[in-house]
Order: sequence, then structure tokens, then C-alpha cells
Amino acid sequence: MHIFKTKPTAAPLGHESERVDARGAYRIAVDPERRLPREVLAAQLHTLLAVSGDEIGSRPSDLIEYAQRWSRQAAARHSELFDRYREDNAVYEVLVRRTVLGCAPLASMAGAWLQWLTCSGTCEDEFALRTLALYATDLGAGHARRSRGQTYLSLMRATRLSDYAEPIARLAADPRIPDRAFTLPATLLLASRLPSEFTAEIIGADLCLRAVATLPALAPLATHLPTATDWVRLAFDTAPGEEGPGALRRCLELAETLAADPDRAVRMVRGFRWALYQLEEWDNALFDELHRACDPAVEMAELVRARAREAHVYHHDFVLAGRSLSDWFTEARTDPGPLVRALADSRLIRPGRPDASPLITTLVAENGRMFRVFTDNDLAVIRRWIAALPTETPAASNVGRSTPPPPLSLIGLHRPHGPGATPMGIREAYHLLHAREQTDALHHYAAGYVRNWLDRVRETEVHLPTTWEPTGLRTWLLDQHDRHAVEYDSCDEPLPTREELIAESVQLAPMILIDGAWLQGFTDYSLASTEIGFSLFATYWDELGNSELRLNHPLIYRRLLGDMGINLPPTASKEFADWDGFDDKAFAVPVYWLSLSRYPQSFVPELLGLNLAIELSGVGGTYRRMRRSHASHGFDTRFIDIHSTIDNVSTGHSAWASDAVDIYLATVTGTGGAGAADQAWQRVRTGYAALDPVAIGL
Repeated sequence: MHIFKTKPTAAPLGHESERVDARGAYRIAVDPERRLPREVLAAQLHTLLAVSGDEIGSRPSDLIEYAQRWSRQAAARHSELFDRYREDNAVYEVLVRRTVLGCAPLASMAGAWLQWLTCSGTCEDEFALRTLALYATDLGAGHARRSRGQTYLSLMRATRLSDYAEPIARLAADPRIPDRAFTLPATLLLASRLPSEFTAEIIGADLCLRAVATLPALAPLATHLPTATDWVRLAFDTAPGEEGPGALRRCLELAETLAADPDRAVRMVRGFRWALYQLEEWDNALFDELHRACDPAVEMAELVRARAREAHVYHHDFVLAGRSLSDWFTEARTDPGPLVRALADSRLIRPGRPDASPLITTLVAENGRMFRVFTDNDLAVIRRWIAALPTETPAASNVGRSTPPPPLSLIGLHRPHGPGATPMGIREAYHLLHAREQTDALHHYAAGYVRNWLDRVRETEVHLPTTWEPTGLRTWLLDQHDRHAVEYDSCDEPLPTREELIAESVQLAPMILIDGAWLQGFTDYSLASTEIGFSLFATYWDELGNSELRLNHPLIYRRLLGDMGINLPPTASKEFADWDGFDDKAFAVPVYWLSLSRYPQSFVPELLGLNLAIELSGVGGTYRRMRRSHASHGFDTRFIDIHSTIDNVSTGHSAWASDAVDIYLATVTGTGGAGAADQAWQRVRTGYAALDPVAIGL
């Protein structure tokens, strides 16, 4: 089934050493801190996305209908293949194994292409917030290990195929997965790292995948292995707690919003058509692989090819059909068919009788020359091949000569990003750091800013315990809440005047209008549903109102400023950073937040400490005083009230923050011992101290 008039133009070629294949691109794309060559990558992705397919229409509804029809037809084809071999356990196991592995690169990162479409620069934008809400359905927001990818991991575990599945970058090293399986997800994930360039295309591709729902190759598994995983969760079109295709409806709304703008509409449709083309090509290749693998000789040929490079070293003295076995293996690296046929005719094999064949009896026994050379799965492949061999000499076949589809080949992903411009002062840094993408200059600025900030607070005393105990921080958290309450009750400091309150509120704006920004690194798919990251993502999502504009903290604060007579430019604009009503020092803390958020792996302990300090800082005392101040001058207290509740120390952000620290330290203790945990705890303490601008000398 082919629906496209032309195929994508190949990406521009360069030096061989610069080429990155689909596996390499996938490995690069899943790294949340990886810097990419923006201009080089963007040009290649635009070329790859140039697919013709006018005959499928351009209206979102027409696109969806076409994709759904294709998905049903493709699923029926896969189901028919499975049904054909329902009673043949050996073939059935091959089909299951190859299907699960073949779908793994895409299904393990389902929805990840939406990961960077929201950031501090778009946290007040309705479209971005609706996109974040859609992405939250993929993550299973608020619950650990509930992303669609984690659900697929449970299928891989149930079928005992998860050897390379964690961390996700290792999946690219799984030799059992065909190269072609990485093309679609790698391209989408790379595009996700350039959101300002490819938002429309990403939404179009996402709409296609939502319309397809369950990957066609997985349809028979849902029928044959109904308890292996949560199959409803693996359907791209579903959303937790919603009836029917809730995720598809949400994505369609986003697509219709884009369709109102002619340029973005064209790009959205381009993304949809490209994704459908890639799905069709990949599914055709997978089906062909499955169909061929029903022949035991195909799997045997693949096993021989996989082992040929290593094996040719050890078999110079063994002669097979008049040739050194080493010579056979050299040839088998590109064409294993002749060696497979020669083995079938050799004394190592008894056709139809695996238990009598020396290749898998005496040779692999404890005293055999090939002891432990083959895995259990390898031996199963060889057994199946021998069992299927006819007792009479078969006709020659083309086993092992299939032509793979053209590989993804990208150039320059390992090149430096490009120098870019170093921020000329803290205001320009604030403006530039709102974007997810970064130049080398911005990377060095942000990393240096974080290290310098941390160095200046490293010896600062904080209220955290000097050592972390496995009992956790919950008791300490309650003690701090009590301390804040006592300090509030004993404070007789006069309330600020109206003018003082407005002036203070204005200087806090660069920080509060990016509420949650320190956590935006944990929107990354590989982090957002982990035991540590799920609550950090949930906190970030809460700060933005769970995508409800009326609950969005930056927007609530803007309305408060408006009541005070202060109307500021958009937060991510240069005009905002240059506004002369701000003092330069008003940008110091938010620039630290924005810089730190770029390193959700390198500075995990410091980030956890900062998060705990921020979420705890107001509860019990400061928020109560702020409420009195605002109420006394007739200003809305909504911003303060909402933080007083959601930051609470029992079930709110403060509790989540302390739990995240405890989980992290328990994990470090379990893997690195007490010494590693103590070092990590000191870094948490430093991160906690880093909230205090007084400690920095501001």
C-alpha cells in the first residue's frame, strides 16, 4: 500500500566520519542535555519532511480518516499473519519477539516529540498550555512509571525482551531491532529539540499517530496477549480518565488552531503526511520481515550474519565444503545464505533432527568447542531451522539477500552547535534563556552562571539537617512549617505601604512570571515519569495551572500587577527584559532558575534542593504575611491563596519536594553506598541554600 507520489529527498551528504545513522540519531535525540547544531539539523529535517501526498487531502478531518483507514487495513494484514501461525508455537514466538522489538523505538518514546513545546517563554500561551495538557496524557502525569513508554516497557518485560530497554538510550544498541525502526522516532525526537522551528510539523505528525491509535503491528498482540500490558494505554488516541479517543480530540483541536494560519496549516499538513509516509514504509518493512521470518532459514541467516565478524577469527582450520570456515564467515558478513546452505549439508546437521545434530549437542556441551557461544534464544533459532530442514536436498534460495530500505543519514550532529552571541549582561541572558534551543555561547554562560552561583553559597548554613537519614524529611518538613508559623506569630514588623508593596511586586515579576521554570528540564520524556521526576513534572504542570488559564500562576500574577496599574510586555520578549522599571538584580534569581533548568541530569541534587527551598519558603508564614499586606490595600489575594494551598507540607508541593529528595537519596544509597549519599546530600543542601539571594550578596 503506497499513498505518496514521491519519497523524501535524501539528506545532504558530507564526510563519512560525520554521518549519523538512525540509531545514532536516536541515541543523541533522547539526551535532554545534548546540544545540537541548530541550522545544520533544521535544514536536514526540513528536507526529510518534504513528502508529497496531496491525494490524501489537507483538512484535519480528511487526514484523520485516511490514516485510520490505513491503520485498519495494516492491522488486518498483521492479524492475518498471526492467525495463520496460531498453532505453530515456534513461529508464533518469532512473530511476537520481532513485533515487540520492531515497535520498541517508537512505542517506548510515545508522545516524547511534544516534550519541548512548552517552556518559560510560552507558559502564558493558551496553545502551548493545551499542548502541555496533551503531553501530560502521554506521561500519565502525577504517577510514576505511567507514561506510554513505561507501559510499553512492561510489555517488553512480559515477553522477556527488555535487555536493552533502560535507560532508553541503550535501546539503540539492541542488535535485534532493525535499523529502519529508529528512523521515524529519531527524526521526530530531533525535531522536538527545535520547537521554535518545527512546532506545526510536530503537531501534524502527532495528529497522524493519534489517528493511527494502536500501531498496526501490535494489534494482533493485543488479541493474543491481552494481559501482557495495558493495551488501552498504548493506543496513542486515548487519555486517562476520558472516554473514547480523548488524546485524538485534544490534538485535533490543536491542529484546527494551526489550520487558521495558512503558513502553519501547510506545515502541519506536511508533518502529518510525512509521519504517515514513514509509518507506511516502516510497517511494510516490518511486515516483510515478519513474513520472511516465518521461514526458519531467515532467522538462521540473520544469526550467522550477526556472528560472522567475530567467528571468522576462530575457524581457519575447520574446512566446510572445501573452504575454510573463516572464509565462509567473511562472506557471510554481507551474504549469509551460502554458508547457511553449506551448514545444512554438513556433518554438523541432521536435517529434521535437532537433538541429533552436533552443532547444538556436542559442540555446545560443557566440554565442547562452542560452549556458551550461543544464547538460549540463539539455540532456539538453530533448533527451529534444523527441525524445518527437509531430509532431501532443498533448492537454492535467496535467504539473507533481502534489500533493506534506504537508511536515515544525517550529517554534522556531532559538530559544535556554533558560537552564537554571549549574553551582554543579565537582562539579555534572561531574554535568551527563555528559548529551549541554545548556542554554545549560551550553554557556556548558563553552565558558568550555575557553577558560580553554587560556589558562592556552598558554605552557607541552612535549616536542613547536616546529614540525611533514611527515615526521610517529612518530620523535618513539619518542624519547618511550625518554625515559620512561630516566626509569623512573633513578628511585629509593620505592613508595607501601598507604594512599597507595588514596588516589591514589580521587582518580583521577572521571577514569578516564570513560576516553575526551574523544573522545565523535567518535562523531558525520559525524566518526567520516573520515581523522582513524576512529582517534579506534576509541580511544573501545577504552576502553569494544569493548562487551565484561570489557574495559571503567571497569568494570575499578571492580573494582580494590572490591578496595581502595571502592564508589562510579554515575559519572553526583549522589551520585558529591557523594561526600565526593573532593577538589574531582579533578574539574578530567575536567570539562575533558567540556567539550572537546562541541566536536569548534571545538577539533579542541586535542583532538588532548590525545589524544596522554593516550595517550602512561603508556607506557614510568608504567604500569610503577604496575604495580609495585599488585602490591607484592597488587592486580589488569589496568587497568594493558591500557593498557600498547593504548597502545603502534607499533600502539596512541599511534601512532593521532600519526597523527591528522599527517593533520590535512597536511590544513591542503594547504588553508591553511604559515602555517595553523603556527597549527594551536601549538594542538595547547596541547592537549598541557592534560593537565598542574600547569600549571593544581592
